[in-house]
Amino acid sequence: MSIRFIFAGAAVLLCALQTGCASMSLGSDVTRYKGASNFPIAMGVEVPAGKNLVFLSGATPPVSNPKAPKDSQAAYGDTQTQTYNVLKTIEDNLKSMGLGMKDVVKMTVFLAGDPNKGGAMDFGGMMAAYTKFFGTADQPNLPSRSTVQVAQLVNPVFLVEIEVVAVRP
Repeated sequence: MSIRFIFAGAAVLLCALQTGCASMSLGSDVTRYKGASNFPIAMGVEVPAGKNLVFLSGATPPVSNPKAPKDSQAAYGDTQTQTYNVLKTIEDNLKSMGLGMKDVVKMTVFLAGDPNKGGAMDFGGMMAAYTKFFGTADQPNLPSRSTVQVAQLVNPVFLVEIEVVAVRP
């Protein structure tokens, strides 16, 4: 019996023992474990052997207001605007590879502190944009996700950088 099989079986058993845990395959061999809360991320995602994983590099926000001064916060927008634009960039990149947001299985979100929020990350602003792409009626597939606050991104006015892993169906 392989170690992989043992770990997969243990994960499924652990999930089954938790209250409210459910899994959904959603039309592919990928299984997304929901967990007990209604928070719009997967508790875990299981990708079967033989599937191709696509690792996308971190995406940063494009200029959203070209009339604003170059390299100003106004040029890139707040956390919600930047997150939406970063996710649109990721969506376009995935589409160019024959994939979509439904194929994202893992996401890491890096949030810089927002100077307008006393240096705290704007988690609510990020979530407002995120929920336009994930957990919707049109796109119910949820990735597993981590969100962390970082001291600063490559451009001091960037508030968001996101990297994803997708699976080719």
